Amino acid sequence: MGIEDESKRSGRELLPQPDYATDDPEPRKFGEIVRKWPKVTFCIVMNEFCERFSYYGMRTVLTLYLINILNFNDNLSTILFHAFTVLAYSSPLLGSILADGYIGKFWTIFSISLLYAAGQIVLAVSSTFKKGSSIHPYLDFAGLFIIAMGTGGIKPCVSAFGADQFPSHYLIMISYYFSIFYFMINAGSTISTFMTPIFRGKFILLH
Repeated sequence: MGIEDESKRSGRELLPQPDYATDDPEPRKFGEIVRKWPKVTFCIVMNEFCERFSYYGMRTVLTLYLINILNFNDNLSTILFHAFTVLAYSSPLLGSILADGYIGKFWTIFSISLLYAAGQIVLAVSSTFKKGSSIHPYLDFAGLFIIAMGTGGIKPCVSAFGADQFPSHYLIMISYYFSIFYFMINAGSTISTFMTPIFRGKFILLH
């Protein structure tokens, strides 16, 4: 009664609301959840796992790399490390602007992930140059800048894009998704932090 009166006073008809309970009820049993789970979310989660593994693995030894390979002193290496970190955690602004204002979440994630991979490739290629090479620092800084822009650019998009794959009333499944998503993020960063020093002890290319 009150809703009808309100709609008449406002001069418009209220739109009928979908009955999710009957049209598409949220699955609650394990088998139903598995059957209706959007398979693309596994790609999203694994992409984020690999990104975190790559980022934290590189960052774990970055200061040692700046000191031992580029021959920077401790103070300069610390400044560069923190400058890289600040840029990485400021660049989500760029990703959010691109996603919300221009190309959407999917193309933002896709394009910036390619950019991020390019940054890692540039950083890897720089290690093929001999220690003391004049081009070495420029490639390193270019790679670090691209990585910082890439790792931050996808931050505001990935978790929301994954949740978009579920119907909005699948609250339990969305909750499970976020639990898996953040577990994989922390797993990637933790495993990388332990594994990278082991990799560092191996002779790879010229370093």
